[in-house]
Amino acid sequence: MNIKLDSIKLKPYQELIIDAIENKGYRKVVAIMPRRSGKDVAAFWLCVRQALKKTCNIFYIAPSYTMAKRIIWNSILSDGRRFLDLIPPQVISSMNSQELLIRFINGSTIQLIGALNYNNLVGSNAYAVVFTEYSIFQDGGKCYQLIKPILAYNGGWCLFVSTPRGKANHLYDLWQVARDHKDWFALKLTLDETKHINLEEINKELSEGLTTPDLIQQEYYCSFAGVDSGSYWSAQLDKARVEDRVQRFEYDPTFKVNTAWDIGYSDSTSILFYQVINNKIYIIDEYSSEREALTHYVKIVQHRPYLYGYHIAPHDIKVHEFSSGITRLETARQLGLNFTIADDIALMDGIDCVRNTFNRIFIDERCKTLLRAIENYRPEYDAKRQMYKDRPLHDVHSHMADALRYLCVSLPKTSDDHTTAEELDRRYRQAVYGDDSMHTGFFSNNKF
Repeated sequence: MNIKLDSIKLKPYQELIIDAIENKGYRKVVAIMPRRSGKDVAAFWLCVRQALKKTCNIFYIAPSYTMAKRIIWNSILSDGRRFLDLIPPQVISSMNSQELLIRFINGSTIQLIGALNYNNLVGSNAYAVVFTEYSIFQDGGKCYQLIKPILAYNGGWCLFVSTPRGKANHLYDLWQVARDHKDWFALKLTLDETKHINLEEINKELSEGLTTPDLIQQEYYCSFAGVDSGSYWSAQLDKARVEDRVQRFEYDPTFKVNTAWDIGYSDSTSILFYQVINNKIYIIDEYSSEREALTHYVKIVQHRPYLYGYHIAPHDIKVHEFSSGITRLETARQLGLNFTIADDIALMDGIDCVRNTFNRIFIDERCKTLLRAIENYRPEYDAKRQMYKDRPLHDVHSHMADALRYLCVSLPKTSDDHTTAEELDRRYRQAVYGDDSMHTGFFSNNKF
């Protein structure tokens, strides 16, 4: 069967990766490219071409299973197509969304896997392997060492694609070896070569305080210098993603849900819904809106199908409102919501508290606003003095970030790590049947 692979048009710099393996005969390739430059598009397209040329097994390895699913399996291109739509349907035998496995009619397979399960590669008989986002692999060295003998035996190839994340990782170590070794094809591009994003767009983000010079150098000019003054919690979020602590988490009705609020007085109010279970913090839901009365947010919380424990509010909720003369704390109490006040600690101490707590935090991947806030919560940059200020940038991400800060600061007030079996049973019945859980059905106190 003659198959014409014309579903995508690669850019010249993307074709350099394919040319190195298909035409120049390199078996080891590392391609360090700017963010959003389409490195995974080129790598996945190379895998599809290889699968159709030779019956073989191909692995596409991301730092975790969840990231593999997000980067490739569920990813959508700029033109609205999925990554998987690039494969001509007539050559596909089957697709398994649980195993992230694609079978071709000629017997070839492409499987997406997480590096945390790298021991599964033993006996895999792989011919080709792609490592994506290699800069945040936890055990990238071990993973590569395990796959090397298999590739050597089969005469196969491996490809590493990534954007830098400083020098303290496997990507930097690999680059030091590959760039000076004749067996490696080492490619490192910057925005000057790719030109995939208009420079004016980046300069606008910089002038508006949405990014920093350090981040621009790392993300778009592939600098290994690192980002010492970037997002306060981005490194912790990277680690959480690698450890699969960012995925879908469902509400556990046997445990109460707490809320943490950042209450805006003239702009946004943000609410996080979370459960503390076995000393782990599961953030399962979020809500954010602008210029609404406190009544609106109380109704949102009350209409969620949760059994509530604590509601954490910032200390300034005790300030009187000019219009009514009473505090929002009193207003909320009148509406049926009793707030617990977060401790009034220094802002930077609160930011450090989030850092120190992050190893216990699990975030539902549907909490998009929170995830964006964590990625972008950073110090304010003084363009005139060309230095960072000792306070966070106040922007659209600040409110969710503040809600997370209040959550972490108040954990001593909301944690319950000594729950008995009887209490768990009581919580379950209360969550399922309501406050009269001890007397359900005909024996309930409810009249109707």
